[in-house]
Amino acid sequence: MDTFRQRIRESIENETLQIALDNNTERRLKGRAAAFESIPDWRKRRQRAHAIRADVIEHLDEYLAQFIAKNEENGVIVHRAKDAAEAIQIILGIADSNVSRRWSENNTDDRSRRTPLLIAKSKSMVSEEIELNHKLEAEGIRVVETDLGEYIVQLRHERPSHIITPAAHLRKEQVGELFHEKLGIPYTTDIPTLTATARKVLREIFLTADIGFSGVNFGVAETGTVCIITNEGNGRMVTTIPPVHIALMGMERLVPNLENLSLMLSLLPRSATGQKLTVYTQLLNKPLENQTRHLIILDNGRMRLRNSPLKESLYCIRCGACLNACPVFRELSGHAYIGKDKSIAPYPGPIGSVISPGLLGENYVQLAQASSLCGACKDACPVDIDLPKLLTRVRAGQIPTVDNRPQTVGGAGLTWSTRLGLQLYARLATHPKLYAASQKFAALGTHLLSPRSQWMRLPAITGWGYSKDFPRFAGKTFREQWNKNDVILSEAKDLGNNDRDSSVALLPQSDINKVEQFTNELTALSGYVTLTKNPTQSIIEFLNARGVNKIHLEPNTLKESLLRKANIEFTDTPDDKILVGVTNAICGLADTGSVLEADGALHASLLPEIHIAVLKSSNILPSLSDAMKFVNDKSAAVFITGPSRTADIEMTLTIGVHGPKEIHVFVDDSNSG
Repeated sequence: MDTFRQRIRESIENETLQIALDNNTERRLKGRAAAFESIPDWRKRRQRAHAIRADVIEHLDEYLAQFIAKNEENGVIVHRAKDAAEAIQIILGIADSNVSRRWSENNTDDRSRRTPLLIAKSKSMVSEEIELNHKLEAEGIRVVETDLGEYIVQLRHERPSHIITPAAHLRKEQVGELFHEKLGIPYTTDIPTLTATARKVLREIFLTADIGFSGVNFGVAETGTVCIITNEGNGRMVTTIPPVHIALMGMERLVPNLENLSLMLSLLPRSATGQKLTVYTQLLNKPLENQTRHLIILDNGRMRLRNSPLKESLYCIRCGACLNACPVFRELSGHAYIGKDKSIAPYPGPIGSVISPGLLGENYVQLAQASSLCGACKDACPVDIDLPKLLTRVRAGQIPTVDNRPQTVGGAGLTWSTRLGLQLYARLATHPKLYAASQKFAALGTHLLSPRSQWMRLPAITGWGYSKDFPRFAGKTFREQWNKNDVILSEAKDLGNNDRDSSVALLPQSDINKVEQFTNELTALSGYVTLTKNPTQSIIEFLNARGVNKIHLEPNTLKESLLRKANIEFTDTPDDKILVGVTNAICGLADTGSVLEADGALHASLLPEIHIAVLKSSNILPSLSDAMKFVNDKSAAVFITGPSRTADIEMTLTIGVHGPKEIHVFVDDSNSG
C-alpha cells in the first residue's frame, strides 16, 4: 500500500503530467456533453442499454453458443480460451502455421534468410490484460501497435495510461523527443508533422504484415457480426490488408442483434470521444476473399466475475467516460493504478478498480481505495453501471476467487491504521451521543490544527495536503443548525422530472431535409459534399483541378466511357500509390454525415489519400438503425464518418492518419426532378 500511496504522490507532484491530464479531461468532458445534446432521449437509451447488457450477462452461455455457431457458419475459425496462457498458445499456433505457409510459398529453406513474423496490431485492451505483446516478442515475433497513442507508448515501453487515449499522460515535447530518438526525424513539436511521420512508418507495416490483429468492441449473437470502431483507420487496415486476421474478444462483449448494436453505437462514441459516430464503424461477417479470420473468445476470469457480487462490471462497454469523470483519476492517470507487486493495472480508473481485481485477483484490490465514491462515474456511465456500489464491494473484499466463492474480508487494500480508524468510527457512528460528542471534538480540533497542518506534517501522516488544504470543520454540527433554524425540508414530488425527455422535442423526420442535414454533419467533420445531377462529369472536373489522371474505381460507379474520353485511367486493383479512390456508397446517414461502404469498395475507400463516394440523394436515411438492414448479407461493411483523424497527442485534433486525409461525397440528385 505504501508503494501505491507513493505513486499517487508522485503523480500529483508531476507538473507535466497534471497539465496533460487537465487538457485531456477538459476536452473529453466538453465533447461528451455536446454530443449527447443531439439525442435528448439519452437517459431512456441508457436504461435500455443497461437492460440489454444485463440480459446478455444473465444468459451469456446461450448468446455465446449462438454467436459461435453463426461465425462458424460464416467461415470464421473460432477458438475458446479459458485464460491468458491458453489465448497466447492459440495465437502462437496461428502464427506458426502462417510462418510455415509463408516459407513454403517463398521456397525459403535457409533459416538465416527467414525474417521474423510481423503482426500489425490495432488497439485492444484485452491484449493488454493478457500481456500479449510481451509474450509474443519473447517468442521472436515482431508486434507493432498501429494506433498512434499505442504506438507512442510502445516506443516508450509503457502501458497505456487511459482506455481511450493511451498517451494522455504525455505532452507534445515528449512525443517530439521520442520520435527524434526512435525514428530519426528532426526534433519538432508540430503535431501534424508527428502524426504524418507515424503514418509513413506504419503504412509499410500494414502493407507487409503477415497477420493483422484487433480487439472487438461488440459481437452480434444473431448474425455473428464482429464490430470494430476506430478513428484513425488502423482497425480497417489490420482487418483488410493482411492475409490473416485475428480478433481477440472478451466473452462478455455481446449484443443480441443489430438493432441492439445500433443502440450501443449511439452511446459508446459519444461517451468515449464526444463523437456522434466513430469515423470507421466496421461490421465484419465473413473473411474477405483470400483471407483467413480467427476469432478468439476469452474467459480469463469473466465467468467467475459473472457469478460474484461484481457481476454488473461486465456490463461495461469500455468507453472510458468514468475515467474522465472521476476526480481521482483526473489527478493520477492510469500509471498510478498499481498492484501490490508494483505492476500497472491493465484497466485503471473506477471501472478498472473493479474489473482488475475482479479478473486478476487480490494483487489489485487496493485500487478501490483510490475513489471518493462521489458518484460521478455512475452518472457518466452510458450503461448505468452502479460503480460506487461495486467499489464498496471490492473494498469489503467481495472479489471472486478461483473456487467461485467471494472473499468477505473487509477493508481490502487499507493499512492497519486506516482499518483501526474506521472501526473506531463505526463504534462512534452507531451510538448517537458518542457521535455528537465526537463531532464537537473534531470541530474544536480542526480549528486548532488547521493553520498548523504544514509544520505538524499532517500530510505525511494522512496523505492530506498534497493536493488540497486541511479545512476546518463547521462551528456547529448539522443537528445543532437544524434545531436552531427549525429547517423544514419537503421531498420532491417527482424526482424524475429532470430526467423526462418531453422537455426537448425532436423534429419529425419528415420535416427534416435529409440532404441538408447530411451536408451539415459531414461538413462539420471536415468532409466535403457536392450536390450534382451528373456525378461522373463533376468528379472529372474535380480530378482535373487536382491534376489527377489515375484513380482506383469501384466497378459500376461512374460512366467509364466519359473517364476514358477525359484521359483518366482507372483500375479496381488496390494500389497504395494511387491518390484517389472512388466508390459507390450504399447509403448515407443524415444525423451523422456517414456513408456506408461494403465488400468491393473497402480498399478504394481506405488506401488512397482522397476518398470520393457517390451517393444517391434518395439513399440518405435518417440514422444508423435504418441502415443496419443493408449490412447482414455483406462479408464486410463500414460506416465512414469523415476523414481519418486522431487526438492522441495533447488532445489536438489532426486530420488524416492511416485512412484518407479527405473525403468528398458527390450526392447524385438527378432523380429529384
